[in-house]
Amino acid sequence: MVQRTHLTGARVVLPEGVVDHGRVTVEGTRIAAVGPAPEAASGQADPAHGQADSAAAHGGRALDLPGGWIVPGFVDLHVHGGGGASFSAGTPEESMTAIRTHRAHGTTTMLASTVTGDLDDLARQAATLSELVEQGELAGIHFEGPFISPHRCGAHQPSLLRAPDPADVRKLVDAARGTARMMTLAPELPGGLESVRLLADSGVLAAVGHTDSTYEATIEAVRAGATVATHLFNAMPSLLHRTPGPVAALLEDERVTVELINDGTHLHPAMLELAFHRAGADRVAFITDAMGAAGMSDGRYPLGPMEVEVKEGVARISGGPTAGSIAGSTLTLDRAFRRAVTIDGLGVVETVRAMSATPARLLGIADRVGSLEVGKDADLVVLDDDFRLRGVMRRGAWVVHPELG
Repeated sequence: MVQRTHLTGARVVLPEGVVDHGRVTVEGTRIAAVGPAPEAASGQADPAHGQADSAAAHGGRALDLPGGWIVPGFVDLHVHGGGGASFSAGTPEESMTAIRTHRAHGTTTMLASTVTGDLDDLARQAATLSELVEQGELAGIHFEGPFISPHRCGAHQPSLLRAPDPADVRKLVDAARGTARMMTLAPELPGGLESVRLLADSGVLAAVGHTDSTYEATIEAVRAGATVATHLFNAMPSLLHRTPGPVAALLEDERVTVELINDGTHLHPAMLELAFHRAGADRVAFITDAMGAAGMSDGRYPLGPMEVEVKEGVARISGGPTAGSIAGSTLTLDRAFRRAVTIDGLGVVETVRAMSATPARLLGIADRVGSLEVGKDADLVVLDDDFRLRGVMRRGAWVVHPELG
């Protein structure tokens, strides 16, 4: 028999709003019903949400979660590692450590992001990661570098950077065997616009990032098919009154989804507010840009070919020409969610959109994940009244059980 679980008593965040005293019914790996609890609905079923009359009527176990919240599982477009492990290590074992670390913090769907390296090495990493995509552990591969600006390289090794020759871009896409979902590049470099068109034609998201592009050149990139801003504001020219640069071009175009790292280090709260005011939650995707130290204590960690030192939760390159540069983050999306609501003052519904629905739609998988709706994967996060993580379910199985975690 298919296992049935009824989660009751919590506030359930649906695409159309919050249901107080709601219920989510899970059968096997899918959501079978969602909406008001029977007592809250005066005993009336809600056909639109497949609402059952009662937990007892349909059997299964009821788990009461009074005072809590149930939100969709988080979707992270940009994560390099966690739990002391890195996707760039190119091994299934390290990759699964990173995956499990972020799942335990509510990220039930994620892309694996690489770091600038030798093309052959990146191709080998892609071959390994593609197997995890095919197994359903990852949603795809995100190549960040090496086709980025040496003037905005951040935590990427300058000596390994190169212009985005379309042949090289094609080599990495082909190495991923159909699992490449996004590539970050600097469109102002030679071959940039041609590579953007190649990616768009191949069904791979072209992301503008680590760029020294102008406002005008960025508009050209979007017209060529770029649809994502890699960690907006970071590793690109600042927004200035006479030279608005890529930030203004990316914010103003309705075709572009902008990534934001909401860890309190990468962005001033005013810039986050600006992005939400201009783009809205339907065009903002919260990401972690996490490296191996996510979920770990301070110390030294590898990031591709470089070493990173983490102090007070902030990761910086520890040596070489880019020493001192911020090197990704140690963020997890449950912390980003709590900060958005309790510090930044965002509403729960718009935070959920930026954390789940918007990135799911961008990846083309909104029919399966990103919102709590009947028939979708039973991916959900349980938060307490203070928005701290209490439970995580992925495809109907508890990663963190609310009664135990």
